[in-house]
Amino acid sequence: MKNPFKLLVFDWDGTLMDSEARIVDCVRAAVRDLGLDMPENDRIRNIIGLGLSEAVSTLFPGVDETLNRGIGERYRHHFLVENKTPSRLFEGVRETLVDLDADGYLLAVATGKGRRGLNQALEHTGLGAMFRATRCSDETFSKPHPEMLLQLMVELGVEREDTLMIGDTEYDMQMAINAGTRMLGVSYGVHSADRLSRHGPLGVADSVKQIPGLLRTTISIKE
Repeated sequence: MKNPFKLLVFDWDGTLMDSEARIVDCVRAAVRDLGLDMPENDRIRNIIGLGLSEAVSTLFPGVDETLNRGIGERYRHHFLVENKTPSRLFEGVRETLVDLDADGYLLAVATGKGRRGLNQALEHTGLGAMFRATRCSDETFSKPHPEMLLQLMVELGVEREDTLMIGDTEYDMQMAINAGTRMLGVSYGVHSADRLSRHGPLGVADSVKQIPGLLRTTISIKE
């Protein structure tokens, strides 16, 4: 059966890895370190997927650059060094990626994580070899800017019409729209299926294990 796309670009947090609790804990720790007013957990959850600087600016509108950097530095310290909250792959991720690779898809990652954080996660999970290329928010513009997707397509020699972005947030959907690619949502991460559906994805998966089946149903849409 012909594959409907050549390149599948996955978000990381909330799409492949269940890291929400760790991210929220680290944001709260950074805010406590600096004696700032604590945002509600729902507000913190909503910024997952953005680059760190953009996430801080969203949580603390009008914050100056020095304080933005300070919050980011404390967050990175807690996430990379201090915090031991477990982050695990969602059920079925490893097997699904293996199956998609065997089907001939190129796999990549576009994430709001920084490079050190993604490398740590790839090493911990042993998934690094599965992905042909990766982009992080500290290497280029944050979502929903299209640059991460555009760079991945150029690096891997794939056209927009042959690229699919897969993610759990509106930022992923908006990035795909801005890059001129199609998109697929997942409802088990940060943003609800209703929020994702407003952006016109090909579908919304309730489990990562549904992704291969949803891909098969897109063949008639593309042809």
